Amino acid sequence: MIILASQSPRRAELLAQVGIGFRIAPASIDETLLPGENAADYVERIATAKAMAVHQRFPNDAVLGSDTAVVLDRTVLGKPTDRADGMRMLLALAGRTHQVLTGVALLAAGRTHYRLSDSRVRLRDISPEEAAAYWATGEPADKAGGYAVQGLAAAFIERIEGSYSGIMGLPLFETVQILETVGVHKQWGV
Repeated sequence: MIILASQSPRRAELLAQVGIGFRIAPASIDETLLPGENAADYVERIATAKAMAVHQRFPNDAVLGSDTAVVLDRTVLGKPTDRADGMRMLLALAGRTHQVLTGVALLAAGRTHYRLSDSRVRLRDISPEEAAAYWATGEPADKAGGYAVQGLAAAFIERIEGSYSGIMGLPLFETVQILETVGVHKQWGV
């Protein structure tokens, strides 16, 4: 049994999908990108900070934290602040390939274990009208980069290279690797 330091229903669904027993304890941390911080360092810092914040409350438990960044031209696109920001992000990503980095950190037995998932996503061209209709669904409001790969935005995705679960927010291959290094195994076998 581990603790998932996240309130994301997607991360919980993904962890349950691979048969890992867990409970949820969301982390409340400042996720502001630091000046000059690159995306890989950012997701590592935030994933680790989430796990550390929850581990302070539950020091005897293994705690898993994760963070995802959508990166276009070396710029991290966070969650949209409003409709205009969401539309700007989606239209900037349209017709282009961008990077999605997801870091996974596990604090267990006094050690931090970390893995990074690096994927590429290409969106088709998207008209301003399509972007507005997508925004009106409410789906992109709390998603990094202003879209959800597992939702309605799947209709915009031409190609994915890398980890689908990583793009969703919890790369399962890397997560299971980390958990197995500390003796946490899938409930459906070794």
